[in-house]
Amino acid sequence: MTAIQRQVTISNKLGLHARAASKLAVLATQFDANITLEQGSKQANAASVLGLLMLESGIGKTIDISAEGPDAEAALEAVCALINAKFDEQC
Repeated sequence: MTAIQRQVTISNKLGLHARAASKLAVLATQFDANITLEQGSKQANAASVLGLLMLESGIGKTIDISAEGPDAEAALEAVCALINAKFDEQC
């Protein structure tokens, strides 16, 4: 099975902080797919809050997202939508 990929830019004011990472991790666990985020040389499983925080992704940073598995397309779409919606934050 081949992974599918997309690139998104973090656009919320606080970046991928604890609350945003938690929302992303909860979302990632809802799919039968392995979702990975990568920024530069750092890589994290989307279901790991700690891993996501270690990416240190602030506003304006570009993230490569890949997904593999039966729900890969839906998972990738949902993760990108959450990031593009600024993690549903007002700032």
